[in-house]
Amino acid sequence: MKKSLDHLPLRKQAELRQVVETVRGAFEEAISTRRAARLKDGKILKVILYGSYARGDWVHDPVGRYFSDFDLLIVVDHEDLTDGEFWHEAENRTMPVGPDIRTPVSLIVHSLDDVNEQLDRGRYFFADIVREGVLLYDTPSARLHKPADLKARVALEEAERHYEKWMASASDFAEVAAFCVGQQKNNLAAFNLHQTSEHLYHCVLLVTTLYSGKAHNLAFLRKKAEAIDPRLAEAWPRETKFQRRCFELLREAYVKARYSEHYKISGDELAWLSERVNVLRTLAEDVCKARLAQLRETASKDDV
Repeated sequence: MKKSLDHLPLRKQAELRQVVETVRGAFEEAISTRRAARLKDGKILKVILYGSYARGDWVHDPVGRYFSDFDLLIVVDHEDLTDGEFWHEAENRTMPVGPDIRTPVSLIVHSLDDVNEQLDRGRYFFADIVREGVLLYDTPSARLHKPADLKARVALEEAERHYEKWMASASDFAEVAAFCVGQQKNNLAAFNLHQTSEHLYHCVLLVTTLYSGKAHNLAFLRKKAEAIDPRLAEAWPRETKFQRRCFELLREAYVKARYSEHYKISGDELAWLSERVNVLRTLAEDVCKARLAQLRETASKDDV
């Protein structure tokens, strides 16, 4: 794994150092009041930069309103420390709002045992992190395993299972959303459209990388999926305030459509979202089928 950030501009290097300091500080505060030894003595073992900033192909596009994230894998020493409650403050403090941190930050947290299990199974996502990632913080005694080779036939079978499961659940949520629209139950319709979109994104991520994480935030899932296949960006035009507002309403629907009395969404907004979710489904199917075809071709060659 690489350890140098020399391929990045000096300002980005300084930002990343600040991000790592901020994350570690917020984590120390989060565990400081805990009584259980596995929590109060918990440790961040590694911080690894992966994705576009590790590879060197990041995007900074103010016109198209697209900015690559600092993608960070945080490796901790106990599975309980992966719970979101330990990372909310770190995520808040690394929001790109001040002079020291201007780049969006995306955190995923896994235990060392989990990461090594994934590497032993040859999972693409974690294997790519080991091959392409940059180590920003390290505990040398906590070692990552060498990624195993994943047989194409095994990858194909797993990807096919993910495709069948997540496409079916997305279809179920879409049907419920359509029913709610017909009943003029707008908030419930918005929630089910959110779930449709979430399951489509998880489907894309799982089929293409065999990993999706535990995420409900559509903005996060959208960015991860679009980084894998830019065609998916066609689902969500961003040119007008109406388009951006509609997506924000969809993103918020996971919580607010169910629990907030202030959440309101109009029939026009729902109609637009329903249309775009249908586009997302078509695009997701295309991306997944292309990946499955690729895996089948590779598997057939391995079988010869």
